[in-house]
Amino acid sequence: MTPLQIIDADFSASVTCFKDRVFLVTGATGSVGRVAALVLAKHGATIILHGRRQAKLDELYDEFEALGYPKPANIFLDLLKATEADYLDLAETIFATFKRLDGIFHAAGHMTPLAPLALQDLNSWQAHLMLNIAAPVAITRVCLPMLKRAVNARVIFLSESHVVNPTAYWGAFLVSKASLSNIAKIWNMEVANDSTLRFGVLLPGPIASQMRAMSHPGEHFSELPPLDSIAPAVLYMMLSDALSASVETLPAYFQLHPAAGIP
Repeated sequence: MTPLQIIDADFSASVTCFKDRVFLVTGATGSVGRVAALVLAKHGATIILHGRRQAKLDELYDEFEALGYPKPANIFLDLLKATEADYLDLAETIFATFKRLDGIFHAAGHMTPLAPLALQDLNSWQAHLMLNIAAPVAITRVCLPMLKRAVNARVIFLSESHVVNPTAYWGAFLVSKASLSNIAKIWNMEVANDSTLRFGVLLPGPIASQMRAMSHPGEHFSELPPLDSIAPAVLYMMLSDALSASVETLPAYFQLHPAAGIP
């Protein structure tokens, strides 16, 4: 059985627990990314907001200012088209602006409507592999020097609950998301001796997200836990000592307490 740690949905933290810390949230204009960015900022963090639509980034920036959260920064980058130079520029911009990076929450991703493997063409596979695997690895790699200098930095990959129990029709999306646990395990082993940086994979479970609407089109959002129910899991993984354990004993996945009866 794949190791899995269940996160208490009632987990809470001090509203200043992330004061003076800087986090990058990829896909911050998406449903889960937005919740992650807002809850980290609510607890004192300065957030670097990444997205691929400038108008949405600007709207989110304005929301942060209206709420009185620490002033964020916007990074516009289309990860499907990004080059090595673009990733290096991203890391250089972060360092030039903040001189530090204390963590990354990888919420950016790609999903298409569920379909049999036989109908998922090469372009679909390439997009899934680029956005769900290659891009988060590339971003983390160029930011690694800053992350390793930080104290107890965290890199969290957002995955999908079905990776624990593969199901028909999830195809390229599921395969690409399932790779993240091995990426996290390998990186944990590689940094264990020279930093307090740790990696984890979050399975959000069924929540009222954009991707849930795509995978379960006939489902009513009113029947699901609200989108902001993921907030305690984000706080837990960015703050908890659970990711400070020996890399050999770290669970492969962390999951918010699942909603009973919802597959």
